[in-house]
Amino acid sequence: MAKILTINEFIANVGVMPVVDVRSPKEFAQGHIPLAVNIPIFTNEERAEIGTLYKQKGREEAIMKGLEIVGTKLADFVRTAKHLTQNNKLLVHCWRGGMRSGSMAWLFDTAGMQTFTLEKGYKNYRQYVLSFFEKKFDMLIIGGMTGSGKTDILKEIIKQGQKGIDLEGLASHKGSAFGNIGQPEQPTTEQFENELQFLLYQILRDFPTATIWLEDESSHIGKVYLPKPFWEQMQCNNLIYIQLPKNLRIERLVREYTCCDKVLLESAILKIRKRLGFDKAGEALKALEVEDYAKVADITLVYYDKAYSYDVSRRNPSSIHYLPVSEDNPTNTAQKAIDLAKNKGILK
Repeated sequence: MAKILTINEFIANVGVMPVVDVRSPKEFAQGHIPLAVNIPIFTNEERAEIGTLYKQKGREEAIMKGLEIVGTKLADFVRTAKHLTQNNKLLVHCWRGGMRSGSMAWLFDTAGMQTFTLEKGYKNYRQYVLSFFEKKFDMLIIGGMTGSGKTDILKEIIKQGQKGIDLEGLASHKGSAFGNIGQPEQPTTEQFENELQFLLYQILRDFPTATIWLEDESSHIGKVYLPKPFWEQMQCNNLIYIQLPKNLRIERLVREYTCCDKVLLESAILKIRKRLGFDKAGEALKALEVEDYAKVADITLVYYDKAYSYDVSRRNPSSIHYLPVSEDNPTNTAQKAIDLAKNKGILK
């Protein structure tokens, strides 16, 4: 018989045992536990049909229909599960920890696999994730105007042994009107939260007193929103402000975007046309037409620099630590950022 685990017991075993999510593909796509594999008992259409039957004719009719649908799939469920596990142990969950996970756990146990289910299911997991962001985190924020190479600097900081998370990588977006260009489809906010919590959990499990380095972000990255308590903490923590000369920032942006489809760049300029000013937007579009990418970057940076300066002005001045650099060298800048943080006593 499957053993029911508390949320903390279940999470502690994610990565140790395979996680099988038996909810429908639509539910899984909306959000799931990182590393989970979807073995849906019902397709989206089947789940909708059974839900309608439950409402119209009651529980017994819905159960009978469910059994009729599932009967032909049982062998495939077992084969898939056996392929996933190397030690004959599985974690299984559904939405509320009810009939779907219970039935699948019984099947897997019957087939010789030791199965553990999640108490109160994925709904319980989501409550756990959201409450996790209420914790107090020791953070260091890498800031700087657009084109400063903050993401590359953060990656180098992590390579140099610090603990950090690339929020933009997690969100599949670079954070500006141009941020979706060349990126895969963004996750849902729900899945972004799940992935972020899992990374934070792993860091703090292994390094409980770690300082977590993050890139400065607005409250949303493209269509994905950061958990509010977490983002508010980011605004209150120490900021390492990278000051790279504008000409070098323009060069970086030109390198990043000259390989992009001009139609996508045009669309991005049009998104900020009102905030940029119609005249300036027109100039940028004309420059794009003749492939003067440096001018496009120069014009758009007027808007982005002004916006970022305003955001920084809302921070406590004593929390801002300026780091002027004369070259666009993320590796060297990362080391300088670490040294500055240590010298300021803001990095353990």
